[in-house]
Amino acid sequence: MRKAIIAAIAAFAFLAGCSQADKGPGIPVGPKWKGAPYRLAIDAKAPAPNKAGITIPSITYTANPEALETRATLVIRFDSSGAKTDKPITDQMIIGPFDIAGTSGALPADYISTADTGLARLLGAYCMKGNVKLSMAIARSSLSPQAADAELNAKLLSDWLPLQVVFKNPHPTC
Repeated sequence: MRKAIIAAIAAFAFLAGCSQADKGPGIPVGPKWKGAPYRLAIDAKAPAPNKAGITIPSITYTANPEALETRATLVIRFDSSGAKTDKPITDQMIIGPFDIAGTSGALPADYISTADTGLARLLGAYCMKGNVKLSMAIARSSLSPQAADAELNAKLLSDWLPLQVVFKNPHPTC
């Protein structure tokens, strides 16, 4: 008889605990992922400049699994304070879209190489050399090539990643 009473009390306590658990503790649970849908990081230390005159290191990404994109575009901004020109300066470069897959990975090496070449031409046109401060982010692939700040901010998928690289102009004409 004693065992039956203990079993009944244990069963009652278990059932009472289950009904309490269904209600939850009353503490709101926030989202697991906070911030922009993608996070960028530099995979390694910046290598020496290539034949284009600049080398952006490999860029890796981690994505929010609930906000995945299939295509994105890389936006590069640079500090134009070292420019030696009287021409108006464009301090932003938007590269065409690339395929992005999964919740983590790296931007394609040939895509980064294209960014190197384009950025080297732009920096060379402004007679820049030496250390150049960059900021990189990825945005939705629908971003226009000459996007203003409002459009860019609306379509950003990541926060800005600061980076400093060395630019050696292979065709110095300045």
